[in-house]
Amino acid sequence: MEDKTRFERGLEKLAEVDGAVGDQVIQNLKEIAPDLGRFIIEFAFGDIYTRPTLDLKQRECITLASLATQGGTENQLRVHINGALNVGLTPEEIAETFIQCVPYVGFPRVLNAVAVAKEVFKKRELIS
Repeated sequence: MEDKTRFERGLEKLAEVDGAVGDQVIQNLKEIAPDLGRFIIEFAFGDIYTRPTLDLKQRECITLASLATQGGTENQLRVHINGALNVGLTPEEIAETFIQCVPYVGFPRVLNAVAVAKEVFKKRELIS
Protein backbone atom coordinates (compact mmCIF):
# COMPACT_ATOMS: atom_id res chain seq x y z
CA MET A 1 0.00 0.00 0.00
CA GLU A 2 1.00 3.59 -0.42
CA ASP A 3 2.62 5.57 2.36
CA LYS A 4 -0.69 7.18 3.26
CA THR A 5 -2.09 6.86 6.73
CA ARG A 6 -5.28 4.92 7.42
CA PHE A 7 -6.98 8.26 7.96
CA GLU A 8 -5.82 9.68 4.61
CA ARG A 9 -6.80 6.50 2.73
CA GLY A 10 -10.14 6.52 4.53
CA LEU A 11 -10.89 10.14 3.70
CA GLU A 12 -10.18 9.50 0.03
CA LYS A 13 -12.41 6.41 -0.07
CA LEU A 14 -15.17 8.14 1.91
CA ALA A 15 -15.16 10.99 -0.63
CA GLU A 16 -15.20 8.51 -3.52
CA VAL A 17 -18.17 6.58 -2.16
CA ASP A 18 -20.26 9.07 -0.23
CA GLY A 19 -19.06 12.45 -1.46
CA ALA A 20 -20.24 15.44 0.57
CA VAL A 21 -22.81 13.32 2.42
CA GLY A 22 -20.06 11.26 4.05
CA ASP A 23 -18.19 14.36 5.09
CA GLN A 24 -21.43 15.75 6.55
CA VAL A 25 -21.81 12.62 8.69
CA ILE A 26 -18.27 13.07 10.03
CA GLN A 27 -18.83 16.80 10.64
CA ASN A 28 -22.04 16.06 12.56
CA LEU A 29 -20.07 13.81 14.91
CA LYS A 30 -17.34 16.36 15.70
CA GLU A 31 -19.15 18.03 18.61
CA ILE A 32 -20.33 14.94 20.41
CA ALA A 33 -18.19 11.97 19.29
CA PRO A 34 -15.21 12.99 17.14
CA ASP A 35 -13.48 9.68 17.77
CA LEU A 36 -16.44 7.85 16.24
CA GLY A 37 -15.94 9.84 13.05
CA ARG A 38 -12.24 8.98 13.07
CA PHE A 39 -13.09 5.27 13.57
CA ILE A 40 -15.46 5.36 10.60
CA ILE A 41 -12.81 6.98 8.43
CA GLU A 42 -9.88 4.84 9.54
CA PHE A 43 -11.49 1.45 10.02
CA ALA A 44 -14.51 1.28 7.71
CA PHE A 45 -13.10 3.32 4.83
CA GLY A 46 -9.32 3.21 5.41
CA ASP A 47 -9.05 -0.50 6.22
CA ILE A 48 -12.15 -2.26 4.86
CA TYR A 49 -13.27 -0.28 1.80
CA THR A 50 -9.70 -0.13 0.45
CA ARG A 51 -9.21 -3.91 0.42
CA PRO A 52 -8.54 -5.16 -3.13
CA THR A 53 -10.77 -8.23 -3.62
CA LEU A 54 -14.24 -6.65 -3.86
CA ASP A 55 -15.03 -3.58 -5.92
CA LEU A 56 -17.02 -0.67 -4.56
CA LYS A 57 -20.26 -1.81 -6.20
CA GLN A 58 -19.99 -5.19 -4.49
CA ARG A 59 -19.15 -3.56 -1.18
CA GLU A 60 -22.15 -1.24 -1.39
CA CYS A 61 -24.50 -4.14 -2.28
CA ILE A 62 -23.30 -5.98 0.82
CA THR A 63 -23.66 -2.84 2.92
CA LEU A 64 -27.21 -2.23 1.69
CA ALA A 65 -28.21 -5.83 2.41
CA SER A 66 -26.64 -5.68 5.86
CA LEU A 67 -28.38 -2.44 6.74
CA ALA A 68 -31.74 -3.73 5.47
CA THR A 69 -31.45 -6.88 7.55
CA GLN A 70 -30.71 -4.97 10.75
CA GLY A 71 -33.72 -2.68 10.52
CA GLY A 72 -33.79 0.73 12.15
CA THR A 73 -30.94 1.93 9.95
CA GLU A 74 -32.78 4.42 7.78
CA ASN A 75 -30.20 7.20 8.19
CA GLN A 76 -27.37 4.87 7.21
CA LEU A 77 -29.43 3.50 4.31
CA ARG A 78 -29.85 7.04 2.97
CA VAL A 79 -26.09 7.55 3.02
CA HIS A 80 -25.29 4.17 1.48
CA ILE A 81 -28.02 4.23 -1.17
CA ASN A 82 -26.50 7.51 -2.31
CA GLY A 83 -23.07 5.89 -2.10
CA ALA A 84 -24.24 2.91 -4.14
CA LEU A 85 -25.50 5.25 -6.85
CA ASN A 86 -22.22 7.20 -6.69
CA VAL A 87 -20.16 4.06 -7.36
CA GLY A 88 -22.31 2.95 -10.29
CA LEU A 89 -25.16 0.81 -8.99
CA THR A 90 -28.42 1.49 -10.77
CA PRO A 91 -31.74 2.01 -9.02
CA GLU A 92 -32.79 -1.38 -10.42
CA GLU A 93 -29.74 -3.10 -8.90
CA ILE A 94 -30.40 -1.45 -5.54
CA ALA A 95 -34.05 -2.56 -5.60
CA GLU A 96 -32.98 -6.09 -6.58
CA THR A 97 -30.49 -6.15 -3.68
CA PHE A 98 -33.37 -5.48 -1.30
CA ILE A 99 -35.66 -8.00 -3.03
CA GLN A 100 -32.95 -10.64 -2.54
CA CYS A 101 -33.23 -10.03 1.21
CA VAL A 102 -36.97 -10.82 1.43
CA PRO A 103 -36.69 -14.61 1.99
CA TYR A 104 -34.10 -14.11 4.71
CA VAL A 105 -35.37 -11.09 6.67
CA GLY A 106 -39.00 -10.69 5.64
CA PHE A 107 -41.15 -8.08 4.01
CA PRO A 108 -41.28 -5.40 6.74
CA ARG A 109 -37.53 -4.70 6.78
CA VAL A 110 -37.29 -4.85 3.01
CA LEU A 111 -40.28 -2.55 2.60
CA ASN A 112 -38.62 -0.06 4.95
CA ALA A 113 -35.39 -0.19 2.93
CA VAL A 114 -37.29 0.23 -0.34
CA ALA A 115 -39.12 3.25 1.11
CA VAL A 116 -35.76 4.88 1.88
CA ALA A 117 -34.53 4.03 -1.62
CA LYS A 118 -37.62 5.64 -3.12
CA GLU A 119 -36.95 8.79 -1.08
CA VAL A 120 -33.32 8.93 -2.28
CA PHE A 121 -34.25 8.20 -5.90
CA LYS A 122 -36.83 11.00 -5.86
CA LYS A 123 -34.39 13.44 -4.30
CA ARG A 124 -31.86 12.58 -7.01
CA GLU A 125 -34.62 12.85 -9.64
CA LEU A 126 -34.18 9.24 -10.77
CA ILE A 127 -37.91 8.63 -10.41
CA SER A 128 -40.86 10.99 -10.32
